[in-house]
Amino acid sequence: MDSNSNNIVQAKALGKQVSSPEGTLTILDDINLSIKQGESLAVIGVSGSGKSTLLGLLAGLDTPTSGEVILNSTILNDLDEDGRARIRNQSVGFVFQSFHLLPGLTALENTALPLELAGSEQADEIAKQKLADVGLSDRIHHYPNQLSGGEQQRVAIARAFASNPKILFADEPTGNLDQKTAQRIIDLIFKMNKDNGTTLVMVTHDDALASLCDRKVVMAGGQITNDT
Repeated sequence: MDSNSNNIVQAKALGKQVSSPEGTLTILDDINLSIKQGESLAVIGVSGSGKSTLLGLLAGLDTPTSGEVILNSTILNDLDEDGRARIRNQSVGFVFQSFHLLPGLTALENTALPLELAGSEQADEIAKQKLADVGLSDRIHHYPNQLSGGEQQRVAIARAFASNPKILFADEPTGNLDQKTAQRIIDLIFKMNKDNGTTLVMVTHDDALASLCDRKVVMAGGQITNDT
């Protein structure tokens, strides 16, 4: 068994360039990163440092210009969009700053949707349990516009954990919330993460939040400048 066998995510010489009117813009440059199963990792840095781009590449939401990403023993570069989507459905949960709930679906339906897409016959039962885990048993038939920002983010967390992902990617998960609500959401993410044995990769501007993680990676100018 090789020494990398307990790494659930690896980035090798990862680069991302995009074309702009001024020429080629380098967003990420030669990123090398390994994340172990069960680890919690914070990715911090100022706006424009490449944090969210890195998260998107590690999760298979985007493709790199150079280098490769290995997610749960699969080289994402070898897959087309459908293949990457299958890996995401099997292994990955997401919590974003904007909640990405479908407005025409109730909390229960939003939470059950990924399970239904995956063909689960217990989608509603699992969704109800995850909504109970985040304290929303009495709100399952409410639509997003009937829920507060904190409640919507709790639905998003329930949805993220419903498919029992191996890894949770969180991009500024408290960015749209007041301080008190944000603290509740953070406590909830870490509790759910621990209870489910999930690996957590979180992009944040918040040093206090980053300090709760096992490890902190600092980015600047598209590169990792510190890894502690």
